[in-house]
Amino acid sequence: MRRLLNVDQALKLFFELEENVEPDSEPESDECDDEVDDPLFVLEEVKREGEEEQPLISTQSVSRRSAERQGRRDTPTRSRSPLPQAAEPHLSSEPWKSEGDADITPECSRFQLRRTPGVQIERLCPQIQFVQTQTKMLQKNQHLGKKYKWTDVETEHLYRFFGLLIYMSLVSLPSLRDYWRQNHILSVPLPSKVMTRNRFHSIFWSIHLSDPEEDLKNDAKKGTPGHDKLFRIRPLYDEILSACQAYYHPRRELSVDERMVATKAKTGMIQYMKDKLTKWGMKMFILAESRSGYTISFTIYTGKNQAASEHGLAYDVVMNLIQPSCLGTGYHIYMDNFYTSPRLFLDLTSMRFGVCGTCRENRKGCPKDRANALNRKCPRGSVRWIREGPLVSVCSTIHPAFSGETVRRKVKDRDGHWATREIPCPTPIMAYNKNMGGIDLSDQLIQYYSTHRKTARWYRTMLLHFLDIATTNAFIMHCEMCSAKQVQPMAHKDFMVELVCQLCGMDKTGVPSRRAEHIPVPILTDTDAVQKATKGRLKCKRSLQEDNRRSDTPWKCQACGVPLCLVVDRNCFLEWHRLFHNQDKEKEEGN
Repeated sequence: MRRLLNVDQALKLFFELEENVEPDSEPESDECDDEVDDPLFVLEEVKREGEEEQPLISTQSVSRRSAERQGRRDTPTRSRSPLPQAAEPHLSSEPWKSEGDADITPECSRFQLRRTPGVQIERLCPQIQFVQTQTKMLQKNQHLGKKYKWTDVETEHLYRFFGLLIYMSLVSLPSLRDYWRQNHILSVPLPSKVMTRNRFHSIFWSIHLSDPEEDLKNDAKKGTPGHDKLFRIRPLYDEILSACQAYYHPRRELSVDERMVATKAKTGMIQYMKDKLTKWGMKMFILAESRSGYTISFTIYTGKNQAASEHGLAYDVVMNLIQPSCLGTGYHIYMDNFYTSPRLFLDLTSMRFGVCGTCRENRKGCPKDRANALNRKCPRGSVRWIREGPLVSVCSTIHPAFSGETVRRKVKDRDGHWATREIPCPTPIMAYNKNMGGIDLSDQLIQYYSTHRKTARWYRTMLLHFLDIATTNAFIMHCEMCSAKQVQPMAHKDFMVELVCQLCGMDKTGVPSRRAEHIPVPILTDTDAVQKATKGRLKCKRSLQEDNRRSDTPWKCQACGVPLCLVVDRNCFLEWHRLFHNQDKEKEEGN
């Protein structure tokens, strides 16, 4: 028979039971608190006549349940569920180490390379061949009624086209049409000498990196696992990636970070990052050498992947960028807190890679910090430390926590004067600040002379960015080769100018002006000064054609060889070349 107790009687009985427990025994961490299958007390609501409504507690077999609870506490291990426990331990159960723990330097894997670090000029990749693709695309646009004239595209034409794109990164003008202006304050001579304006526009508007017929087949697979979102740039994507890895082998320190390629083209792969300078664009993940900024590998983020692993995007990105078969082992990889996780560090360590990076303390597997580091015995108002900015946590499988490094900082003393002091700095922080800037250095070199232009097609934007990666890596290789030979390398601008000259087939001295060649000279040069004005006269060609008048003149054009009048009241020399220049301009614009 049940005996009903009120609240005061139940609490008194509960505390009497707790006093019977041995003081040395400690409760289980979470197991007893989470037990809901066998409750000790059952809450009931009973309403009697003439009494107020109050909750009552039943004490069914209290002594028996107290004995069962004591037996559970004495049991060393107990599973809360019939499911088997995981084989690997929970990393978050291990606490952070304190100042009193020994600082043990991790054992780094041996640095074993697949090749000698540096430039690999003996390895030649096949040339990027998509000339046939351009011809197909130009022919397709002609059938669609495009206004420009269609002609086949040869390899030399593409070299000149890329050379002009690099030239436009050196000489910036408001629009593409300004590069072909004549008799204007913005006129530049090189583009019209290399390629006509209509020819450049026809290639730029029709540039395509994949077969148009295969594009239609790939578009029909949308919504299926066989659809490739990067199919339109896949040929050049693979060629550039293989060339970056073939022509150069990096040194030990590498860094991983993301990059935004600015575009607002209509595609589902556009990302928005509010903290970046470039907020809208294609998101890329880059693996670069920390010392030089050489781009080793990269991937393009295409959106949520159905085939992603259980460890998340950041884990998959790093694992795709790191290729031991191509690099070797023993590399030190630096990354920020977006990628850092205990699972990634353990897996990379098992692959014999060293890793260092800032981490987020709320990441799965990280030890948990105490909400308050001070104990209850501290007096009121005690402060352990004060920091204006957020605390930074760093994980490393390479460095000890501290090995005596210091940094110089300016601090204000009590008198208000600034003084320089040596402040201790953890070893991983020093290494992270030194080696994490590989992607930033690469971005800086690319932005100096970038071929990026606003386009309506995302694959054109990626083509221009691939061109920037190729030119920047080529300049880094030039600096490495000059350093190996102990020769002063060219400046970045001089290197780009030389590259334009080789691609366009032009001399670096510049293109001479047409007006400088058209100079009046005497027809006869062997006679004396007295007879030059009377002997060897010829009929003025302009007077004969325009005025139907025979006029003898001792002058001719040095470039054209045409006899022309040059007198005070009749300047046929000026009128003839003005007409000649206008006809030549109309001819170039027609092509």
